[in-house]
Amino acid sequence: MRIFKTPGELREWSRTEARAGRGVGFVPTMGCLHDGHLSLVAVARERADSVAASIFVNPTQFAPGEDFEKYPRTEARDLALLEAAGCDAVFMPDAKAMYITDASIFVDETALSTHHDGASRPGHFRGVCTIVAKLFNIVEPAVAVFGQKDFQQAAIIKRMVRDLDFPIKIVVAPIVREPDGLAMSSRNTYLTPDERARALVLNRALDFAEHYKSPDLTEKIKSMISEAGLKVDYVTLADPDTLEPVTEPRPGLVLLLAAWCGKTRLIDNRVL
Repeated sequence: MRIFKTPGELREWSRTEARAGRGVGFVPTMGCLHDGHLSLVAVARERADSVAASIFVNPTQFAPGEDFEKYPRTEARDLALLEAAGCDAVFMPDAKAMYITDASIFVDETALSTHHDGASRPGHFRGVCTIVAKLFNIVEPAVAVFGQKDFQQAAIIKRMVRDLDFPIKIVVAPIVREPDGLAMSSRNTYLTPDERARALVLNRALDFAEHYKSPDLTEKIKSMISEAGLKVDYVTLADPDTLEPVTEPRPGLVLLLAAWCGKTRLIDNRVL
């Protein structure tokens, strides 16, 4: 497995793969890997000849007061996991390699990012789109794989690829859950044992939503989450393509959840 620190090194590797007729599958991550990330690597391996992953905690997608400084960084473990998963290359730049000091160009999406996490975390998706666009330009992948757990992010990335004509196939892989139903997340490491138990209400709420078809569905779920001791950020039914909120439950909508469990913000979703 090759490890690259600079954009030029990785781009040359990717172009060498392309010249040899090997399409590259790409999995961008912020590290602290778990089985959810490794499932994305497996999907990339199925869809491409070679697989590259990135490990970069992107400062521009964190708002002031968020957890950029304490975000878990486990690079040695991450590299061992990626090598065992069959990754061919890993891009591990530092911030100076990704953002020059007088950078003034950013990528901003203005439709899908107005609700949900976009409303709760102003500027977040501007940072996401900018770093993903930069990574796409560096890696030049044929395929890029994202996880459904970040449903809004995946939708925005697909829109960015469409609107900016990136020649990349975006694949969205299913959510990977712990045996008790909690969606895998690097931020789960922040949870105390008591918080970890209370966080299971999110998956229970999604199970409930599969069978409850009344217009007060979101209010019912907010009550469930609050009664478990979590602070609701949002509970929204939305069109899966436009992400516009919808009031009347029907098959095919996505239910998006975000809640604070102690000091940890958790998200989850399900297409009903």
